[in-house]
Amino acid sequence: MPKNKYAFFRGEIRPIEEAKVSVMTSAFNYGTGVFEGIRAFWNEEEKELFVFRMPEHYARFLRSCKILLLDLPYSVEDLCQITLELLRREGFQEDVYIRPLAYKASEEIGVRLHNLESDLAIFALPFEAYLPPGGIRAMVSSWRRIEDNAIPARAKITGAYVNSALAKTEAYLAGFDEAIVLNEDGQVAEGSAENLFLVRDGVLITPPITANILEGITRDTVMTLARDLGLPVVERPVDRTELYLAEEVFLTGTAAGLAPVVEIDHRKIGTGKPGPIFNSLRDLYERVVRGKEKKYRSWCTPVYSRPAA
Repeated sequence: MPKNKYAFFRGEIRPIEEAKVSVMTSAFNYGTGVFEGIRAFWNEEEKELFVFRMPEHYARFLRSCKILLLDLPYSVEDLCQITLELLRREGFQEDVYIRPLAYKASEEIGVRLHNLESDLAIFALPFEAYLPPGGIRAMVSSWRRIEDNAIPARAKITGAYVNSALAKTEAYLAGFDEAIVLNEDGQVAEGSAENLFLVRDGVLITPPITANILEGITRDTVMTLARDLGLPVVERPVDRTELYLAEEVFLTGTAAGLAPVVEIDHRKIGTGKPGPIFNSLRDLYERVVRGKEKKYRSWCTPVYSRPAA
């Protein structure tokens, strides 16, 4: 049985059982949709559910729509209000994952983006850890990250994630937890569905947005928190062998949160355990997303505490 009861579908919140599309739907046949991943975190002390950086996620969502010529009649504020109402209807008191989808909804055969109806769906469900706790064993995948001039990674296009699925399953079948993908230049891009950071000589390093990576909001959060902690942060190309020599490596993403990588291609990273920079960033991140750090409280939208009129 599903753990969620509702979805926003075809312009209204309705029972999740009614949120269905035809097998003839264009997006189902051709991957012509975009999505977002948004997290909401339960604060037990305040009895409040906080949606983390929701406006930033929906701004990225609408940018993805623009690339795929998806025309939605909703603003960022509209999407935030729909999401809050959906979460209130669900009444969750636990950590939640929110999935908005915009897609080509016309029921016809033909590969194109123009002259097709666009539609929106949003659902949410309870969510636990995406990656194994305690440290990830990763491999560098034989599958390369797709290029911006082929399918842009900065747009979360549904069909493009077959690239991630191929890399993820290759790693799993080879006995690893996760894949790290290189771009066509042979430099590090990201994980199968996460951004990547490494630490060398105390400097936090991450590939630039021009390395065919997703412009991650958790990535931006980590960079902001690191700088506020006084850590130097550098965006630059990263070679594969730098991963082997790094003192620390970790992945970031909405679903993944912050996840340490302790081994890559059978080579131990640092001490083989989560490092001190990762630990300090993860501990701060966990407090921030639950609204426990006043400085970053504006990133957290409460679900159940409605503002005074």
